[in-house]
Amino acid sequence: MAEPAKPTYLVDADSDPVIVRIEGRASFQNSASLNDFIAAMIARGKTRFVIDFENCSSMDSTFLGVLAGAALDLLKLQPAGSLVLARVGPRNLELIRNLGLERILHIDTGGDLPASTGAAEALPGAAKLDEVENARMVLAAHENLVAADESNRAKFQDVLAFLKERIQQG
Repeated sequence: MAEPAKPTYLVDADSDPVIVRIEGRASFQNSASLNDFIAAMIARGKTRFVIDFENCSSMDSTFLGVLAGAALDLLKLQPAGSLVLARVGPRNLELIRNLGLERILHIDTGGDLPASTGAAEALPGAAKLDEVENARMVLAAHENLVAADESNRAKFQDVLAFLKERIQQG
C-alpha cells in the first residue's frame, strides 16, 4: 500500500473502545491533533482506546510521548482506563520497548481489532501552532516519556534543555 500524501488519523469516536487508525507517519507534525482528540474523548467519559498501527509507516518520540501522556492520564482515572496498541509492526514495537512504554501501554500482539461502529472519520488537523506553542507541546510529550520511564531522561536531556530554553525565549 502506498503511503498517503498526508498522514491521517482515522477515528471511531462512537465505538467502545475508541479506535484510532494511523495512516502514514505519526510525528510531531500531526501529534497535536491526536493529543487534542484523546483529551476531548476523556473529557466525554471515554476511558478505553485502541490505536491501530497496521498502516503506521513510522513514528517519532513526540508521537510516542503523546501516547505516554494519554496512558498516564488514563491510569489516574478511577477505575483506570486503558490504551491498547494493536497490530504494531516489529520496528515500531522495538521503538516502544526501547522507551519502556510497554509498562504503561497495553500491546496486543493479536491481529484483530475490537468491533467498530464502522463510522471512522479523518481526524481534522489541529490548529496551526506557533513556534512556542509547538515547543510546549513537544516538551510536554518528552516529559511524558520521562514520567513513563526515568531512564528516558538521559536519552532526551538535550531535547528537553533546548525546548525549555526556546520556550523561555518566547
